Amino acid sequence: MTSDVIRQAHAVLDPTGDADVLLTAMSRLDSVVVAFSGGVDSTVVLAAALRALGPSRTLAATADSPALAREELRSARVTAEQLGAELTVLATDELAVPGYRANAGDRCYFCKHTVLSRVTAVAGALGYRHVVTGTHSDDRRSGHRPGLRAAEELSIVEPLADAGLGKAQVRGVAREWGLAVAEKPGSPCLASRIAVGVPVSRERLELVERAEDSARSFLAERHVPVRDLRVRILAQGFRIDLDADSHQWLGRRPDEAAALLGRIGLIADSSAGTIAPYRPGGVSTLAALSGITQERPST
Repeated sequence: MTSDVIRQAHAVLDPTGDADVLLTAMSRLDSVVVAFSGGVDSTVVLAAALRALGPSRTLAATADSPALAREELRSARVTAEQLGAELTVLATDELAVPGYRANAGDRCYFCKHTVLSRVTAVAGALGYRHVVTGTHSDDRRSGHRPGLRAAEELSIVEPLADAGLGKAQVRGVAREWGLAVAEKPGSPCLASRIAVGVPVSRERLELVERAEDSARSFLAERHVPVRDLRVRILAQGFRIDLDADSHQWLGRRPDEAAALLGRIGLIADSSAGTIAPYRPGGVSTLAALSGITQERPST
C-alpha cells in the first residue's frame, strides 16, 4: 500500500490529524498574506492562519481582474467576513502581459506571476513575512501546472502541500471546521475556459461570464441542479461542459439541449456549439482538446 493511500485512509479514520498538521505548519510562519480566491483551498488556508496566528498577523488578498467572475468576488468578500478576516482587494491587469494574452499553454505562469508579485509587494509594504496560497499536494502532482513555477520563483509558501494535504483532506478539514465552502465546486478563473491557442481578451472573458450565467439560469428554470458547468471558447465555436447528472438530463431531452445551445449561441455569436461531459482542464492543453469528442449528449 502506497504512502498516499495510507494517508488517505488515515484521514478518513482521523480527519483531525490533518487539521493539526496544517495548524502546526502554519504556526511556524509568523505572519502571512493569504492569496485568497474564496474557494475551499484558500479558505482552509485562511482559516488555518486565523487559528494559528490570529487576525492581527493574517491578511487575505484577492486579486480583482477581468478574469474573476463578479459572483466569485462577492463570494470571497462574504467568506472572508464570515471568518473574521481582514480582506484587501487588489486590482490586477493580467491582460497587459503579452504572454498571458497569447494563451500559448503557459498562461497560468504569467497570471500567477502577475498576481503573486502584486500580493508580495503588498505583504512587504505592510510588514507581513510570507505570502501563502491554497496549492495542495494533488496540485504538485498534476501534469500541467505552469503557475507553480511562478510561485516557486517568488518564494511563495504552500502550507497545504507542505503538510501533505490533497484535495480530499482539504475538504475534510473544511467540514471539520464547519466552513460554508466545504462542498463548493472548483471555480478557476474565466480565462481557463478559453482554449489554448485562442488569445485571451476582455471581450472573451466577458462573453464566458455572460454565457455561464445564462446556462445556469436555463437549467435552474428547469429545476436541474448543476455542480460543474463551463462554457469553453474554442478556435471555432464553443462547448458547454456539464457534470454527469445535468449532462445526462440534457441527453434525455434533445429539444432542451438544442434550446440551450441556441441560447448560448446568441451570446457567443456562433452556431457551432456542442455539449460534452465536464472534465477539469478541458481546454488547457492541446492534449486535453484532442482528448474530448465534441458531441451532443447521447440519448
